[in-house]
Amino acid sequence: MLSSISAWILKSLGWTIKADIPDLKKYIVIAAPHTSNWDFLLGILTAKALNLNVTWMGKHSMFRWPFGWFFRAIGGTPVHRGSGRNYIEQMAELFEQSDSLVLALAPEGTRSKTDHWKTGFHHIARAANVPIAMGYMDYGKKLVSMSDLLYAGDDIAADFDKIR
Repeated sequence: MLSSISAWILKSLGWTIKADIPDLKKYIVIAAPHTSNWDFLLGILTAKALNLNVTWMGKHSMFRWPFGWFFRAIGGTPVHRGSGRNYIEQMAELFEQSDSLVLALAPEGTRSKTDHWKTGFHHIARAANVPIAMGYMDYGKKLVSMSDLLYAGDDIAADFDKIR
């Protein structure tokens, strides 16, 4: 039912989805661009419309009362930045502990306009030994798309050339 409602909302707003969902239990989805909070809502609606159980990460302070339960309910997982462990290790552990996990990340690492992507998603993919699915939002065409898998290699620059 949530899938139908989410699909209906997207369609009512003029959005279409074109997604080749990998037949895998574990992978990372990068979703670009991430330039506003609307991207987050669009991503959650798309995931629900596709019946895709997506996890996303946020700083641990977001998961406190009164909204922590809501963020967890829609797939959020807290990341503790000051605990002496970096988020790459935390996400790799989450993949290891999970039977299935689709982790959605914004490669920019911020909502601000930027001319480059962070490399964290690549490092997580390597540490967890999972592929990266390419996702994007085309606001001009009102299209959300996901396709192509990349298995992260040793050469980040070469991988980023493939991603581009």
